[in-house]
Amino acid sequence: MGTLFAWALVAGRLARWSITAPVAMTAAGVALTVGPHPLVRITLTTTDAERAVEIILAVLLFTDATQVPAGVVRGQRRLLTRLLAVALPLTLVAGTLAGALLFPSGGWWLAALFAAVTVPVDLAPAAELIRDARVPAWLRGVLTVESGLNDGIVAPVFLLCLAAVEAHGGAPESVGESLADAVSALLWAVLAGVLVGRPGGLLLRGAWRAGWTGPAAVRLGILALPLGAYGLALVLDGNGFIAAFTAGLFFTPAARALPPQTLHLVEDVGTLLSLALWFVFGELVTQAFTGDFDGRVVAYAVLSLTVVRAGPVLLGLVGSGLDRADRLLLAWLGPRGPASIVFGLLAFIALAQDDPHDADLVGQVMTMTVLMSLVLHGLTYGPLSTRYARARERLTASRAEP
Repeated sequence: MGTLFAWALVAGRLARWSITAPVAMTAAGVALTVGPHPLVRITLTTTDAERAVEIILAVLLFTDATQVPAGVVRGQRRLLTRLLAVALPLTLVAGTLAGALLFPSGGWWLAALFAAVTVPVDLAPAAELIRDARVPAWLRGVLTVESGLNDGIVAPVFLLCLAAVEAHGGAPESVGESLADAVSALLWAVLAGVLVGRPGGLLLRGAWRAGWTGPAAVRLGILALPLGAYGLALVLDGNGFIAAFTAGLFFTPAARALPPQTLHLVEDVGTLLSLALWFVFGELVTQAFTGDFDGRVVAYAVLSLTVVRAGPVLLGLVGSGLDRADRLLLAWLGPRGPASIVFGLLAFIALAQDDPHDADLVGQVMTMTVLMSLVLHGLTYGPLSTRYARARERLTASRAEP
């Protein structure tokens, strides 16, 4: 809390050096958990830790779903289809191939789990870009929608891969049973999300229009929806954070009739929870570099942030009509953040007892990928925006010439 408060005092000045809140909280997590006698000890391999991480992801996924601008989706639906329906699956395939190439002994399911953990895009390491006027509003909107939806789309893939890795040491029948259980959990989660999100949105909208409630009460009601969807999914033996994401998608149409400020509470809670997650990530960094570190993890992280992201995006944008500068910017801006941290933590917790080697490997892959993204994307968004703006000026000038 002291770190968060100190950052809040000088956030504007630190932004000039690309020192964002995630960077500050990660640094604090490293500083306070390093050494044989750390000031803070965090136990991650417990059921309570797993529930806490899932609840954080539930709120974040619900918030992502509600922040999807309807105008951008309608205006850029072809481009978004290329990114989410073409480039995203290709990215998962490329990440799986990279994992199988670097870690052949782990098998295909573990390689697919690496991809599911590291593929989701989150703009937290380069959040200032979304407010940078040098980048066109439509392009910032596309990046916002992509980052808001792709983690929810990847979440079912992550659950299936994790179930398969957990049962990988058993007979093929056990793998099939685990996958069937994961699919059942997904279906129940979708049902729970629909049952909470759609009626919740309609009831809040109706109560607001009838004058039965006020802004503060509506803010609390909205915050109750992702937590309610999470709880209902657990009762139905479904997945809680998938339910929260589904609830956000079905709540959003009704939410557009509510005043914008009514969403601020759930957004601020999501931001606060994500900052706590970045602090925990700092502890993961200290763990990754104090244990048996596998050097191949660095190679995987580099590939994940470059070739695995850029190749499929550029391929998916072939024939899109976008200028070269637009395509390159979309290909490069694939920062990793809270979604990858949560997926990595959930995989680590699930595998820690039965297969500690795979658990450590997943944790190291996630940690190195997010850490490198924090540095690369956090430090490059400013110079990249400048170069992009210059390229757009040159293109506009060349088109204006007779």
